[in-house]
Amino acid sequence: MINKKVNNVQEALQDIKDGQTIMLGGFGLCGIPENSIAELVKKDIKELTCISNNAGVDDFGLGLLLQKHQIKKMISSYVGENAEFERQMLSGELDVELTPQGTLAEKCRAAQAGIPAFFTPAGYGTEVAEGKEAREFNGKMHIMELAYKADFSIVKAWKGDTAGNLIFKGTARNFNSCMAGAAKITIAEVEELVEAGTLDPNQIHIPGIMVNRIFQGDKFEKRIEQRTVRTR
Repeated sequence: MINKKVNNVQEALQDIKDGQTIMLGGFGLCGIPENSIAELVKKDIKELTCISNNAGVDDFGLGLLLQKHQIKKMISSYVGENAEFERQMLSGELDVELTPQGTLAEKCRAAQAGIPAFFTPAGYGTEVAEGKEAREFNGKMHIMELAYKADFSIVKAWKGDTAGNLIFKGTARNFNSCMAGAAKITIAEVEELVEAGTLDPNQIHIPGIMVNRIFQGDKFEKRIEQRTVRTR
């Protein structure tokens, strides 16, 4: 059994360089790799292309990288909670590629499965389809989407073992699941890291073959993006 464990986030991210493309799991602020994002900020990596469902909020998640202008291009689906993202996009400081959410997920999953491209009806007849091949299937037009090509995929899991097997908790499974194994190197930060053989094989969501490095994170804030409560 190959041991994928590294000692800390610094070791896990040591070879990430300026100008690379990184996938980052999470949905809103749920299930984001908090320790890894903080380390990218600390390392001052620049000119990044980030593939993520969203851009975090102004003072948390990918919003921390946007504050320091470390992101050159953002490939996302939902970006409505980040005022700095909006400002940079409208001012032309940030290159933005908005993608239908299902298409974004499938472009990750296709990369994970080694599928170079696929056809989807989502986006046909809109700006999303510009410059893309279109074909008719069963009387309906589809556009061809290419799988993503990323240098690193950084995901966050609830539990993992030293062999890289991962278990996600609740909705934190989101984009973490389809991004694991979808890049040249996949890094997993986990809340609890155990020895190989400890996890129930029937509960594992992502097998260790899709993970290159794993480390135990700490001090997870797990912020809630929009808290809605009823009056007592």
